Amino acid sequence: MKTVFKALALSLFAASALGSVAVMAQDYPTQPVTIVVPFAAGGPTDTVTRLVAAAMSEDLGQQVVVQNVGGAGGTLGAGQVAAATNDGYTLLLHHIGMSTAPALYASLPYDPMTDFATIGLVTEVPMTVVARRDFEPASLEDLIAYIKENGENITYANAGIGAASQLCGLLIMDALGTKMTEVPYQGTGPAMTDLLGGQIDMMCDQTTNTTSQIQAGEIKAYAVTTPERVAVLPDLPTLAEGGLDNFNLSIWHGLYAPAGTDQAIIDRLSQSLQKALADQNLGNSFAELGTYPVPADQATPAALSEKLEGQIGLWAEVIAAAGVSAQ
Repeated sequence: MKTVFKALALSLFAASALGSVAVMAQDYPTQPVTIVVPFAAGGPTDTVTRLVAAAMSEDLGQQVVVQNVGGAGGTLGAGQVAAATNDGYTLLLHHIGMSTAPALYASLPYDPMTDFATIGLVTEVPMTVVARRDFEPASLEDLIAYIKENGENITYANAGIGAASQLCGLLIMDALGTKMTEVPYQGTGPAMTDLLGGQIDMMCDQTTNTTSQIQAGEIKAYAVTTPERVAVLPDLPTLAEGGLDNFNLSIWHGLYAPAGTDQAIIDRLSQSLQKALADQNLGNSFAELGTYPVPADQATPAALSEKLEGQIGLWAEVIAAAGVSAQ
């Protein structure tokens, strides 16, 4: 009889717990939500996140706060979210680095595919090849010749091992068969400051972090990294136009929660993300930065999960061929 009562008590407890989770999910959110950006403030991922957070705040009825946790190529902030309570109040907005980290770090403290719940894709951002304003080459053709001739005498800024800015540089150097001197920073925000000050020769960064400086003439721009020119920077040729055939690099961003987050909360966040990306004001802000929101069918858990899995395999091959490692 005691066994029967114990089993009944456990069943009632489990049902009560499930009911509490359901109520919590239904009422979510009841407090501010934090989105962790695993890079320094002022960089391109930070810019994208702040625009998305503002739009999602309106829909969720709670403030969505952005927290910058930079370091270790984005793995520090990502690891913090992977270890966070899975109640929907700590999220991660990360870029392509989520898919490159497994190939770069031998002892990564999380598994991108199993330690996170995907919410949806956000945007794919073109990159630009830029330099200090007084850099010698006058055109893309001149730049390519200059890199081939001067190689390691050129300083190339990036946001560290595995960052999009480093990956772009690696692909360019591989295509040209030469090496430049890499100068790592905590993020491309600080790198841009030194580029503006003339302390660094070159960098490759997303349009979200370079468009305004290019348009103001504060830095020199040579090319975009996508197969087509970018509408907001129509005079910039593609790298393919300069002879780097099939060069195609855009930086996708996705929104994640810790694994085990209740599916009802994930669905609510995905719906909020879709609504935010459909907002005309956000679309206009993205357009000014040379990017665009993904369509609604891409701002879903399934679409981001599929993208992440495919990109992990793709970049594992590229990084192995380049012989790059963070350890």
